[in-house]
Amino acid sequence: MPPRAAGRPASVADVHALASAMPYVTVVSGSSANPVYQVGGRSFVYFRTPRPDAADPQTGERYDDVIIFWVPDELDKQALVADDRTPFFTTPHFDGHPSVLVRACRLGDLTYDQLTEMVEDAWICRASARRQQAWLSQHPRS
Repeated sequence: MPPRAAGRPASVADVHALASAMPYVTVVSGSSANPVYQVGGRSFVYFRTPRPDAADPQTGERYDDVIIFWVPDELDKQALVADDRTPFFTTPHFDGHPSVLVRACRLGDLTYDQLTEMVEDAWICRASARRQQAWLSQHPRS
């Protein structure tokens, strides 16, 4: 990590760098050539195509910059979307789905450290138990 990167605002480039730096990651192209980061064939971070459920409430224009992160469970999801200090949200389409959404234009509301934790947690959620254990043994968490 570059000096003093930890507290700086996060960026889209950071999402790509962090997600691709996790072990066993492949990047596939979604239906509109949008990047989808996978571990063991399971998506953990992906750039969503514009959909009607994520749109500007005033204009109805679909957001074209939504990024989805897997989270451990519904409690984590609800904690993230309920916290006014985070840019995360969800839509009815994702009810019951262990993921949160964030607009790329709001990534700067997160620090690099916060984004790193989101990407790592998303990877852990989707990696096999063996890969999770191997990674966590080398990267202890508090």
